[in-house]
Amino acid sequence: MFGGMFGKNLGILTREMDISVLRRDVIANNVANADTPNFKRSVVNFESQLKRALDSEKTVAFPQYLTDSRHIVFDKSMDWQDVSPRRVLDYLTEAKNNGNNVDIEEEGMDSLNNQLLYTTLAQVISSEFQRVNIVLK
Repeated sequence: MFGGMFGKNLGILTREMDISVLRRDVIANNVANADTPNFKRSVVNFESQLKRALDSEKTVAFPQYLTDSRHIVFDKSMDWQDVSPRRVLDYLTEAKNNGNNVDIEEEGMDSLNNQLLYTTLAQVISSEFQRVNIVLK
């Protein structure tokens, strides 16, 4: 839709907002199952993979010598649009005797941080369009 850096920034910001909505749903599911025996909480991993994809675009290509189609390409850049969120179960912690590892206080803090992130992203997107509006006037 939009080209250049503006389009890329807008795409990343809106994608991050979508992930924030997914994260809200995961947190709500964790809270809803806080008393379910043997329930394992989930978290959403996205930002680290997005950073890896964005960093791969900046990588200076190291000349590699591929003599066979079976050789592994080691500096292949990733497209940030192909990065998808991963919902990961937390099997490492155990908060209760019944095998459930949901900590309501931690989920509350995660929910608050997620809401603040969503609000901040909405404000940043709004300011991006305000700058475009100023240029168009």
